[in-house]
Amino acid sequence: MYNIPLEYYLSVSAVLFVIGMIGVLTRRNAIIIFMCIEMMLNAVNLTLVSFSAFLGDITGQIFVFFVMTVAAAEAAIGLAIILALFRNKQTVYVDEVNIMKW
Repeated sequence: MYNIPLEYYLSVSAVLFVIGMIGVLTRRNAIIIFMCIEMMLNAVNLTLVSFSAFLGDITGQIFVFFVMTVAAAEAAIGLAIILALFRNKQTVYVDEVNIMKW
C-alpha cells in the first residue's frame, strides 16, 4: 500500500476550495454558483477525511456525513429557489434578479 503524504491531500483541497471561491465571486449564473459552493464543501470534506486518516481518529469522517447532509439539503432548497426565480423572472443570472424591487 502506498502512503501519500498529508500535504498532497491538503494541497488538492486548497486548490479545490480556491477554484470554488473564485467561481462564487466571479460567476453570474446561480446554478454555477451553487456548484462552486458544493465544490468548496467537498474541499472541506477532503480536508476533514485526510486529517482524520492522518490522526487515526474517526471523528472527522463522521463529521463529513453531517456536512454532506447539509450540502444535500442546501442543493435541494437552492435548486427549488432557483426554479422559482426562473419561473418569475425568466432568468437565472443573479445580477438581473432584483427581488426587493417593486
